Amino acid sequence: MHTFDLRVYYEDTDLAGIVYYANYLRFIERARSEWVRDLGIDQRQMKDATGAVFAVRRIEADYLRPARFDDLLRVETSLGKVSPARLELQQVVLRGEERLFVAQVTLVALDGQGAPTRLPAVIRQLPVG
Repeated sequence: MHTFDLRVYYEDTDLAGIVYYANYLRFIERARSEWVRDLGIDQRQMKDATGAVFAVRRIEADYLRPARFDDLLRVETSLGKVSPARLELQQVVLRGEERLFVAQVTLVALDGQGAPTRLPAVIRQLPVG
């Protein structure tokens, strides 16, 4: 499991002082980017060398509790299924031990023309669990 910590800033909130719903997607995107970086994949270099980029194919999300201005949050990213062309992740946003947001995210790799391509070997070979 990969963890990514962040703080809620004023710009992340709405008029009610809670995190605007779409910002959870930004939080989990940042966490995924750091997870990929920690795997040793330089996404810019991958794009320049092969034309391949990651894309979200599907997301299913549940908003459980609101986060508020100045909260310290943690995003946990766990690997579900891996195939040569598809990767499923579970991502959870927590405040302490309290689950605020959960998402099942399916990622694919696209080539320079936007067609599906194989995921990088380092990802295809990851142990699931």
